[in-house]
Amino acid sequence: METTKTNLHDRRRREEPPRAELLSLQREETTVCEVYRRLAGLARDAAGRQMLLRLMADEQRHCRVLSDRTGCRMEPDSRRVLWYVCLVRLLGPAFVVRRMEARERAAAVRYSLFAGRRVFARIASEERHHGEALTDLAGRMRLCYISSVILGLNDALVEFTGALAGFTLALSEPRLVALAGGITGIAAALSMAASEYLATKSEKSPEKRPLRAAVCTGLTYFLTVAALIAPYLIFANPFWALGVMLLAALSIIALFNYYYAVVHRESFRRRFVEMAAISFGIAAISFGIGYLLKRFTGISI
Repeated sequence: METTKTNLHDRRRREEPPRAELLSLQREETTVCEVYRRLAGLARDAAGRQMLLRLMADEQRHCRVLSDRTGCRMEPDSRRVLWYVCLVRLLGPAFVVRRMEARERAAAVRYSLFAGRRVFARIASEERHHGEALTDLAGRMRLCYISSVILGLNDALVEFTGALAGFTLALSEPRLVALAGGITGIAAALSMAASEYLATKSEKSPEKRPLRAAVCTGLTYFLTVAALIAPYLIFANPFWALGVMLLAALSIIALFNYYYAVVHRESFRRRFVEMAAISFGIAAISFGIGYLLKRFTGISI
């Protein structure tokens, strides 16, 4: 009898997470609970807000379960909470909801390691349901203006990396390249904004406002142009400026495609390689055209 009790006690100890793991889970649950509270406060959709509040209530209950076992009260990680709030304001709620969805699925895996205890098995099941609920919420979020942003970004990267590469060899003076690129970029941004305004207005979509779509396209184009021109205002060597410009273009492509891949749950690598190949291929062709024009016209600046 004594041996049986000892074996049962040892088995229960093995099923109970180590204290360090319990404290880590408690900190995570407390932080996520605060993130859900902030997201609910920022949500515009009533149904989405209610769902986030229900998730927060579940996480609060998880916190109490963990607190009973650790015997301590845990404060949320304020830096992570602030980071998520900033992401909502900068990149929109869909991106953050997708990140929280991944977090819930990871938490379910952590709890399932201790599924021998009924309470942790139940929490693991709830975390999986949270992930499914967030998947549904992210799918309902309307990214009405993402197409306008894609239009401005793609056009600026594809068209402008090529133009600056051609200007670099044709003009050979960084400030002249920046001047020519700036004039071209501003005119192109205004043109793209006007085109998007007219296109959206002709679609008569109830979800998109023509003026806002035009601003999204034009502003995205202008900011991308500014980032690509900046190296020509910093470096005196035009080829150094060209190299940094191409690196900046690659960074922009990577950041945007990471955002797009997270929100739409698509392959980051495929989209990144495709967009980078197009942009850099056109830049190489334009560089060659600039070389040929300079050689055949005999113009030297």
